[in-house]
Amino acid sequence: MKKIHLVVGARPNFMKMAPLYDEFRKHPDEFQVKLIHTGQHYDERMSAFFFSDLGLPEPDVYLGVGSGSHGRQTALIMERYEEILLQDRPDVVIVAGDVNSTAACAIDAVKLQIPVAHLEAGLRSFDRSMPEEINRLITDSIAEWLLTPSSDADANLLHEGIAPEKIHFVGNIMIDSLIRYKERAAMSTIRQEIGIENDEYCLITLHRPRNVDNFEGLNTILNAFKEISKNIKLIFPIHPRTRKQLINLGLEDKVKAIKNLILIEPAGYYDFMKLQMESKFILTDSGGVQEESTWFGIPCLTLRPNTERPITVTEGTNQLVELNTDKIILAVNNILAGNTKKGKIPLLWDGNTASRVIKIFR
Repeated sequence: MKKIHLVVGARPNFMKMAPLYDEFRKHPDEFQVKLIHTGQHYDERMSAFFFSDLGLPEPDVYLGVGSGSHGRQTALIMERYEEILLQDRPDVVIVAGDVNSTAACAIDAVKLQIPVAHLEAGLRSFDRSMPEEINRLITDSIAEWLLTPSSDADANLLHEGIAPEKIHFVGNIMIDSLIRYKERAAMSTIRQEIGIENDEYCLITLHRPRNVDNFEGLNTILNAFKEISKNIKLIFPIHPRTRKQLINLGLEDKVKAIKNLILIEPAGYYDFMKLQMESKFILTDSGGVQEESTWFGIPCLTLRPNTERPITVTEGTNQLVELNTDKIILAVNNILAGNTKKGKIPLLWDGNTASRVIKIFR
């Protein structure tokens, strides 16, 4: 029997690991699977919501690292996970995505001669100012199995000199969760709860430092919101980081003055999916939201100069928009005028990624 560690650290990891955990559990004679939660995403309320919504059990191990600088957080994860590896010695460690937990746990495992599989390997923004890009590069360079979500990811890895036999095109595992829980999400009452049951709206998510950690960036976005809100309601499940920065940068009153901007607490998985699939369009700087909006066929404007998910632009409904008030407004007005981008669902974004991954390990 093979011992498998599935590592999660932040909410996007939960959506990726939930279908994989369920697939491994279908083969109890072959795999003993343990869920390792680093606690990198330190909002316990939100972690509990996502674990519950996705049907994940209590983690077998909770490292509880909490917040901190990138260096401190990464170091704490490595220190605490190393102890678990020395006690438990799994046969394989599977990490997902690009958060600090991904790189830290991969380094720990490989240094102890425990092979690593990277789920969502090969994605590149080619922007090394992003901490996530560094995490991706590190993890892919030391992983034994590189499980890719799209053909561009395969090409990136081959270009970097990764041996072809290590690369496995398995598809986008986030779509497994999306398909599995779409009907349940459709029953969410979140729209009634926030008073937009019959209204068209734009859904907003913002959390990246480039957009929310400086006055100029955040003020630019709020100026766009002020103009856009004259034509459509804006629903903003506000990230704790962004809420904190609104206060720190003295922009709280400006937000309150935007009449059709509705701030709500971070939403659970079902509630957020409901808001996504019924929105007129989405404004975001998130990676996963770009993918989900492409699968739903919802226009998505990504407030970033680049994306590690270019297939959402070349094949999907995503469009990159410069951090400029006039350009954001222009992109939104095009959508409101009916000039929406027609996308398609990329290859193997079909809900069967977890089963393809299990076949590799069986």
